[in-house]
Amino acid sequence: MKVILGTDLDGFELKNKVKTHLLQLGYEIKDLNEQEGAVDFIDSTVALVEELRKDDTTRGILFDRFAVGSYMVANKHRGIICAAVSDEHSAMMTIRHNSTRIITLGSAILGEELANACVDAYLTADYDAGRHQVRIDMLNRLC
Repeated sequence: MKVILGTDLDGFELKNKVKTHLLQLGYEIKDLNEQEGAVDFIDSTVALVEELRKDDTTRGILFDRFAVGSYMVANKHRGIICAAVSDEHSAMMTIRHNSTRIITLGSAILGEELANACVDAYLTADYDAGRHQVRIDMLNRLC
């Protein structure tokens, strides 16, 4: 599975730790922010959404200080469902019930171990479809 990573300056360190973890697990990674620098969460989120639109099987992970800014920007895009997560159960359930394409992680909220656990739960879960598709269709009509 291909995973796209994006971050602002506040999430850079956590993004690199999660990236190392994912590479060790064999994921194909596209890192949109290889070099540390002053990237705004709006710019990194828009860039990640543009990359996700190229491949329906790709998932994205965004990092910022509290996971909220990137979350709000991502959900402004038609067809994109994003969740801010801070625990493994939510990370798993958001893909299973909401077909989430992107999760956001807050560097001021999560340490490396919990961030990796959230990412693992998110990337190993699949969308359950069925009765949940009605909600997805409703969300997509909002944008």
